[in-house]
Amino acid sequence: MTDKDVVIFVIDDDASVRKSLSVLIRSDGYQVETFVSAGEFLSRAALDSIGCIILDIRMKGMTGLDLQEHLGKNDYHMPIIFITGHGDIPMSVQAMKKGATDFLTKPFDDTQLLPLVESAVEQCRRKKAMLDEASDFRRRLKTLTPREYEVFLHVISGLMNKQIAGELNIKEHTVKVHRGRVMQKLGVASLADLVRLAEKTNISL
Repeated sequence: MTDKDVVIFVIDDDASVRKSLSVLIRSDGYQVETFVSAGEFLSRAALDSIGCIILDIRMKGMTGLDLQEHLGKNDYHMPIIFITGHGDIPMSVQAMKKGATDFLTKPFDDTQLLPLVESAVEQCRRKKAMLDEASDFRRRLKTLTPREYEVFLHVISGLMNKQIAGELNIKEHTVKVHRGRVMQKLGVASLADLVRLAEKTNISL
């Protein structure tokens, strides 16, 4: 995905701020969408894109902190950069504790914002890649038979083939066959990869 496919969302109730940020960010090669309020942003169709949110911490109605909390509860993981007034620094620290990527105090210049945007976009890329990998792994898990899934759970718990055979009351050779099919269906080449993906998807025996 190129920078042209990246979308930066600017949410601020100040029209001049929205316009200046839009011009600045577009000049760096990104797409930009601006919103006058948190509510307007939430009414937009969900986007499975790479990017970040530049969010004013103080807005009428739903504040930036309110929006951050709402997005977190709804499993929306796009990085947030808060823009604040000097008097809002304690609120900004609170936002950082809740997962915001960074915050800038007004007024700020181009050299301060653009590196933060680039860092947030890269963070989003990594996060999306991890989520996509976990989603694909869960999809592959559904292709396992009930017995293969049992063997899978015992394998990631660290049991040897002989131990799994004893636990499931089947022959060790049968365990080996099931184990081979599990590795093939899940598209992994090693036990280490199998365990790593299981941990990412919070699967355990």
